[in-house]
Amino acid sequence: MTTHLVAMGGGGFSMNDGATALDRYVLDLTGRPRPNVCFVPTASGDADSYVERFRDAFASWDCAVDHLSLFKRTDTELVDILAESDVIYVGGGSTLNLLALWRLHGLDAALSARAARRDLVVCGLSAGALCWFEGGITDSYGPRLRPLADGLGWARGSVCPHYDGEPGRRPAYHAAVAAGTLAPGYALDDGAAIHLVDGEPYRFVTELPKARAYRVEAGPNGDRESELPMVRL
Repeated sequence: MTTHLVAMGGGGFSMNDGATALDRYVLDLTGRPRPNVCFVPTASGDADSYVERFRDAFASWDCAVDHLSLFKRTDTELVDILAESDVIYVGGGSTLNLLALWRLHGLDAALSARAARRDLVVCGLSAGALCWFEGGITDSYGPRLRPLADGLGWARGSVCPHYDGEPGRRPAYHAAVAAGTLAPGYALDDGAAIHLVDGEPYRFVTELPKARAYRVEAGPNGDRESELPMVRL
């Protein structure tokens, strides 16, 4: 089975007035004429307004939409909710809370089981991008940006979303990688994304002219940043 992962530094419908080129890219990866898209807004506390924005954004496209709430559990089992989903789209918010709740409810295991049964596309921005990696930089702990090294590990290494959107992101990420607190990884501007296939980097895409992705590694002087080739959507 093939699992596509599209981790966005920012962008998509969450940061724009409606769905965008990154959202379209995700849908097209399914290869289905009318894919089923399941939005998972755990990181925002399952905010109703976020769910409404998602539904409004995708309403004009030929897809079926649903959302999965952990704050308002129904009688339906998680595996049954995920069974027909072609795309799992994870929203932004608190990565720390997302991971804790997913593990408490068994959603992490349910997602792995779903991915093992047939092809799946998972995606998200900010917390919805970071959660899939081994770790990354987050503001989930409070006002100071800190490393989080307890991600799901669907993708090796670390990631830093909002690389150009928040001034403290770049120095915090570089310091964590240089110190070995975080494994080497990828920095993603708002509007840029990394597309991985079965956990391996496939390409880097952008919906904005100046949005970029970077490889950040430990180097002889502490850290090293390399700009990566981008595909404009």
